[in-house]
Amino acid sequence: NWIKKWVEEQWYNQNLDRPKQESILKKLNEAVVFENFLHTKYIGQKRFSLEGGENTITFLNEFIKSACNDNVKEVVIGMAHRGRLNVLTSILQKTYDEIFNEFEGNMDPELIFGDGDVKYHLGYNSYINENGKNIYVKLIPNPSHLESVNPVVMGYTRAQIDEEYEGDFNSAIPILIHGDAAIAGQGIVYETIQMSKLDGYKVGGVIHFVINNQIGFTTDYDDARSSIYCTDLAKIIDSPVLHVNGDDPEAVYFAAKFALAYRQK
Repeated sequence: NWIKKWVEEQWYNQNLDRPKQESILKKLNEAVVFENFLHTKYIGQKRFSLEGGENTITFLNEFIKSACNDNVKEVVIGMAHRGRLNVLTSILQKTYDEIFNEFEGNMDPELIFGDGDVKYHLGYNSYINENGKNIYVKLIPNPSHLESVNPVVMGYTRAQIDEEYEGDFNSAIPILIHGDAAIAGQGIVYETIQMSKLDGYKVGGVIHFVINNQIGFTTDYDDARSSIYCTDLAKIIDSPVLHVNGDDPEAVYFAAKFALAYRQK
């Protein structure tokens, strides 16, 4: 009944006001212009563009703002390379200066930039202010074994819940961002879902955000998996799966609201 109300009432009655629409458009513009600039200025350099998946920024932005208003203290993000630089600037407020310096290779050795790893492996953290409240947002560093970050994010979140937030599962929320081929093809995704309800490992629910571009590097989906959807793994714990048109910012916005509300419920 709770889900039915969200889908049949709230979705059909969603009517975003002009300022909200403009704020979504502003974030989308930032994301697109940033990718265009990198493509123009640093041709041939690896940047793992977010092109086609720019509404990832819409989702994260709205989710984090809503979480902050909902008194969530911390959001922990794990993701592969695609779109990482854009998430760092648009969401975690890493400065363009820092990003461009990493492209130019002229980082100040006096500053601590991690251990000299490549720019699309690096993590970041910052406090984001929303309506006078602060929320701590952390992007976990991630090597090229893309989905290996999943249990790291969940373990870190669980430790924070146990130690920092005294067992309050509502205080810290993990978000994992996947490509469709990776969520279907990497065994570690199944393992973390399979353990997600065990007392020693649960984190109160993980938000999995899948950028489903229908192709895994060079392989079409019908040559890559047996199930219809890459997210069919979620069925083993009866988790709701929302299939959203990635070109519809208002639908993505709604999905962010729903995901947060369901997770906290």
